[in-house]
Amino acid sequence: MRVLANDGISKAGEQALKDAGIEVLDNRVAQDHIINFINENNVDVLLVRSATKVRQDLIDACPNLKIIGRGGIGMDNIDVEYAIEKGKYIINTPTASSKSVAELVFGHFLSLARFLHESNRLMPLEGDTHFNAMKKSFSNAYELSGKTLGVIGFGSIGQEVVKIGISLGMKVKVLTRKPQTEILSLNFFDGQAVKFEITSSNDMDAFLKEADFISINTPQTNEYIIDAPQFEKMKDGVYIVNTARGGVLNEVALIDFIESEKVAGAALDVFENEPNPELPLLMNPALSLSPHVGGNTVDAQEKIGLELAEQIIKLKNEL
Repeated sequence: MRVLANDGISKAGEQALKDAGIEVLDNRVAQDHIINFINENNVDVLLVRSATKVRQDLIDACPNLKIIGRGGIGMDNIDVEYAIEKGKYIINTPTASSKSVAELVFGHFLSLARFLHESNRLMPLEGDTHFNAMKKSFSNAYELSGKTLGVIGFGSIGQEVVKIGISLGMKVKVLTRKPQTEILSLNFFDGQAVKFEITSSNDMDAFLKEADFISINTPQTNEYIIDAPQFEKMKDGVYIVNTARGGVLNEVALIDFIESEKVAGAALDVFENEPNPELPLLMNPALSLSPHVGGNTVDAQEKIGLELAEQIIKLKNEL
């Protein structure tokens, strides 16, 4: 069996595959050439992340391709149903990067609440000349403890966001299309664990009125979850982080509500026009920004690689 990890795979995952007698190609093939590469090199397994697209043309043109794997949870760059119809096995790693994404959410929340995103920009430029002025302007900060955390989406990432919020002493509200109940366990260094029963709501209006900090953790959507009508119903001074997908939040409306001070600050790890975010977003001082790196930690990549390897090895024995 031959594997093309076109968007990369961790060393641990690569070694696990090699130990199982599976050849791993570490080439990075451009989208325009990947069909020819797969066929010319008799590739059995194609592993991707978000960069490589696996559409119907590739699926049709590569009949010998047996397995398509996605490192991570989102499958919007793969025509999954069509691939399954054509007899391909589809694998992914829905929980491997959840903790990494959740930690980034709070990295942004803490940065926004304490103006770190802005002070990190200005200190190298003006720290020696306007130190006291910046100290005063950045003093109107907030603690997260005691505030209400609103989480949109209650999958594996949403659940990890909730757990971090609880650990910081936040009140928690979860919004889903249909109410659901989950038992979440917070596990500590000394072996102790505390369980929380959390039930989500589908009452958008009540959710928006109560949340001080809103984290969006949903799959890709066909329409905005957060648009002008939703912004209008939020608390004044709300903070928002989107690590889900570009297109779940109206970025133009976001800028308008930042300028009106309804939104105190927002963070975007994903963008509607990715990988070319709009310039007004990049230049706005109320935004904390990152280049779609939610699951890009060494820890998450190692988990992703190992989970993909385990699934491929299992399927190899079944094929």
